[in-house]
Amino acid sequence: MGVIKRYMAFVKPYRWKIIGTLLIGIIKFAIPLLIPFLMKYVIDDIISVSEMSADEKTNKLFIIMVIMLIVFAVLRPPIEYYRQYFAQWTASKILYDIRDRLFTHIQKLSFKFYSNNRAGNIISRIINDVESTKDFVITGLMNLWLDAATVVIAIVIMLTLDVPLTFVSLAVFPLYIISVKYFFGNLRKLTRERSQALADVQSYLHERVQGMSVIKSFAIEDHEQIQFDKNNSNFLKKAIKHTNWTAKAFAVVNTITDIAPLIVIAYAGYQVIHGNLTLGTMVAFMGYVERLYNPLRRLVNSSTTLTQSIASMDRVFELADEKYDIDDAPAAVEVKEVNGNIRFDHVTFSYDKDEKPVLKNINLDVKEGETIALVGMSGGGKSSLVSLIPRFYDVSEGTVLLDGTDIREFKVRSLRDKIGMVLQDNILFSDSVRENILLGKPESTEEEVIRAAKAANAHEFIMNLPHGYDTTVGERGVKLSGGQKQRVAIARVFLKNPPILILDEATSALDLESEHLIQEALDELAKNRTTFVIAHRLSTITHADRIVLIEHGQIVEVGTHKELMEKKGHYYNLFQVQQLN
Repeated sequence: MGVIKRYMAFVKPYRWKIIGTLLIGIIKFAIPLLIPFLMKYVIDDIISVSEMSADEKTNKLFIIMVIMLIVFAVLRPPIEYYRQYFAQWTASKILYDIRDRLFTHIQKLSFKFYSNNRAGNIISRIINDVESTKDFVITGLMNLWLDAATVVIAIVIMLTLDVPLTFVSLAVFPLYIISVKYFFGNLRKLTRERSQALADVQSYLHERVQGMSVIKSFAIEDHEQIQFDKNNSNFLKKAIKHTNWTAKAFAVVNTITDIAPLIVIAYAGYQVIHGNLTLGTMVAFMGYVERLYNPLRRLVNSSTTLTQSIASMDRVFELADEKYDIDDAPAAVEVKEVNGNIRFDHVTFSYDKDEKPVLKNINLDVKEGETIALVGMSGGGKSSLVSLIPRFYDVSEGTVLLDGTDIREFKVRSLRDKIGMVLQDNILFSDSVRENILLGKPESTEEEVIRAAKAANAHEFIMNLPHGYDTTVGERGVKLSGGQKQRVAIARVFLKNPPILILDEATSALDLESEHLIQEALDELAKNRTTFVIAHRLSTITHADRIVLIEHGQIVEVGTHKELMEKKGHYYNLFQVQQLN
């Protein structure tokens, strides 16, 4: 099976640990198999021997029980401990490796992937589905083989006691195999459907918890309860369907395994009555039959667990197989020195092949250190244009060049390392203020962090926070005001000190005081850098070296504020409308 083969690649580094655990496990499972043999010995060789006195029988019983006590009370506990420890340690390490690989993978996936997939679904695969595959290691690679070994050892011992009775004990074995094969053939599909339904519930919850302020502000709790019930009910339906099928399997298989001891009792009892079998052998056989069919019952449990694990593997590797829309070319090189000359050469771009282009035949030559303002109505293509520079998306046609080189010839991470971005809604992580600033350059010193915060007009408000730079900002920076969040975001770009800067609506959602402080910081940040500014408020970009008006994905006008006002075209009309407002 393909997914199992791929999963085994993660298991391979720990194969000796697993083999060692199996050897320890065989000893652990073999020790209880002494009990039925002990019962036979006590009945046939001690209790039933008439030639021995009561004292001799007592002494013999005492000696054998002391030996058994040493085996069970002294030898077995450490064996049990190390079997459990190594099994869980190995499984946990394998899961660590898988999650580590998946996190590396999802960091390389494009914005297109994240715009088409719910965050909760991705999280569910990395947390829940990866965790479910742990059962494959514990059950499939360890317990399954230990149970199989227990069955083999039990059968071997039974054959040494009485061959015909052993075959009688195994009479229902073919029925067991047929029923397992029949019932568990369909379980993988049902398990996968159940896992997906659970992931949908988690995705819905993830979105609603993040958007609880919207639910409360619109007073739509009842509506959202109904929507949640739909997702929850779908999961319930899939779970009950899965449970129904599993319950049928257990009912049939357990019935079959329960019949086996009855057959053994009937046959063995008959043989004892007619003097063909000792009572001790019959008692021992009953013990071994129980130890033979208990693992077989566990194997049914294991089948359910393994089916769940394999269905989860399907979902894990489905995520792992997501292709990178943006990837390094085979001969890609590191971006080293950057001057900052950027040219859009006949660039056309659409988010999907089947959709109409959002940018059409864009030609724009930006010189080193120039500040370019992109203006126009919402949806015109401004943000799409700047998103091509760090290769969040790749052009559909044409070329974006950095210092005369196609940016697709550079390694993506090294390209993005030369670009700083301040957006309208900058995301802060729920760490300290310091940690959020350090995202710009993680190896920076405390002095460099403070210098960057001062340059961003953020140091003063940070020092007034309860714990200064150690204050946690909450999820997405919820504990800070909009202006404070922006200044922290600007501070981390100051710390990064990139040669290319992109400011996308960085001041549009702020009050006047915050806007003044931030505009001051942005003006300082833009010095001696190639800067792209997207702004709705035209009064904030009149100082730009050039203003580019984009409408319906095309450049309509280019020039300085003065030139465009004198031209009295689209920009002039737009500026006049805003001045009137």
